[in-house]
Amino acid sequence: MSAETATVTAWTPDQPLVSVKDVHKSFGDLEVLKGVSFDVMKREVICIIGPSGSGKSTLIRCINALNDIQKGSITVEGIEVNDPKLDKLELRKKVGIVFQQYNLFPHKTAIENVMMAPIHVLKQEPKEVEERAYGLIKKVRLEGKEHSYPGELSGGQQQRVAIARALAMNPEIMLFDEITAALDPETVKEVLFTIRELVEDGMTSMLVTHEMGFAREIADHIYFTDRGVIVEHGPPTTFFEDAKDPRTQEFLSQIL
Repeated sequence: MSAETATVTAWTPDQPLVSVKDVHKSFGDLEVLKGVSFDVMKREVICIIGPSGSGKSTLIRCINALNDIQKGSITVEGIEVNDPKLDKLELRKKVGIVFQQYNLFPHKTAIENVMMAPIHVLKQEPKEVEERAYGLIKKVRLEGKEHSYPGELSGGQQQRVAIARALAMNPEIMLFDEITAALDPETVKEVLFTIRELVEDGMTSMLVTHEMGFAREIADHIYFTDRGVIVEHGPPTTFFEDAKDPRTQEFLSQIL
């Protein structure tokens, strides 16, 4: 079925690009999300922080329809993500996602990894895709590595190829799920620099991250989750310097 048959409401740029309302998600008897709500405006950057097991990654995956929800609503540009009639390809054209693991095809070069989805999924003209892919490789500062295989690249370089691959679908929003967690400190800087440039270019972004300094620097809004709920949220200055909830204060005292 096509996205046109799914629940779609009229959307304008002055409305939230992503709207999450009272979202509940369980895996069997384990309730991971317990009524989460927030909005993301176009060009906004939000960071989601919290201890392991607090539901951060699950939430990100729900926005991209990789996880279904049991209750509530998630809309992206007016498209109801949890509608069973939704064409998920239409959603994923709008919502790019990069994971902690790079998930690159090891037998494909960097440029081939970036080109695959536009050619095979979007059925775009290979020559045009190739030209754009070279531009994306340049954007993530990997010129000269276009024909390298993933095994020939560092972890940070592979992660930047993964970012370029997600950008190749021309998404409206990028989701980053702990993408520096498996990297050594030197390569973390390379990846964060790439994200910073995307944000400066106006890419709407949601990041699940443990990089507190980076979150303070780039986020418009910080959300702290614990045990499946949003405990506290606010702009970085207020959040980090004047947290009100004791659980937030405890968490920040352990990591800052």
